[in-house]
Amino acid sequence: MRPTIDTQASDSPEEAFQNATLRPVLKQQHELLTAMLRHYLVKRKVNPEQVPAARRFEKIKELVTRDNRLRGLLFGIVIGQFSAEELGYYLQQESEINRRITNLLVERLRSAW
Repeated sequence: MRPTIDTQASDSPEEAFQNATLRPVLKQQHELLTAMLRHYLVKRKVNPEQVPAARRFEKIKELVTRDNRLRGLLFGIVIGQFSAEELGYYLQQESEINRRITNLLVERLRSAW
């Protein structure tokens, strides 16, 4: 059910997990992730049009990394799509996978803003 994404072969298991699991999940959930960000911005009274284009990347990165409520919502959308096996791997490598999820979310949400 997940979209397939052509990627290069990876050397590390974490990168393989990123390419085989994280990227397809984020692509599949793109509309939901961007809708959640838009809703969150409205709720927090942040007008995206008032943020200069040069500062948008930093603003999104700041929101995803520092705002625990938004981070939890976005991570829940991603992690909720894992199979039991993927979840097991995630739990073993949680800090590294969280870093990768954060970076992918920032890139994906920046392109949607």
